[in-house]
Amino acid sequence: MPPTEKPESQEAVSASPWIAFRHRAFSVVWIATVIANTGTWMYNAASGWLMTSLSPDPLIVSLVQVASSLPMFLFALPAGALADIVDKRRFLIGCEIALTVVAAASALLVWMKLMSPAMLLFFTFALGVGAALTAPAWQSIVPELVPKPALPAAVASNGVGVNVSRAIGPALGGALIGVLGIAAPF
Repeated sequence: MPPTEKPESQEAVSASPWIAFRHRAFSVVWIATVIANTGTWMYNAASGWLMTSLSPDPLIVSLVQVASSLPMFLFALPAGALADIVDKRRFLIGCEIALTVVAAASALLVWMKLMSPAMLLFFTFALGVGAALTAPAWQSIVPELVPKPALPAAVASNGVGVNVSRAIGPALGGALIGVLGIAAPF
């Protein structure tokens, strides 16, 4: 066999879409990311739902989506540069702690029925900023979690994870609202 050819079994292993999950660090980060993204989509759906009761004005309700999406547009490129110059691990831990505090404050205000339309837009924007800042760092650590042959499968799995959470999050958020009330998804 020429040196450039791989044995057939080795090709089959590297072509497997599941190869990235053989690496514990990738599996743990992937699961955590899917859960976090599901929570984000639950929050986004619940924010729109809550805004309709706080202010039924269609412009104000549509601003929830703007507050959620605008940070990615504004901060994704600078966040990518930032991810290249800082310690990714410390940066991600710091951002996730800050996001947890913001989300907890938001949940507390909703639970206490103190949330106003302006505050809801602020919290939604703040959480969007956190997501925009952390996304490039999360994506850039994938090559550190899997060896090079598993990288295409890992990148594809991340895309699948985002889409799975995008499908599950709003549905789960709506179910929680129906069963437990508007504060539950927050």
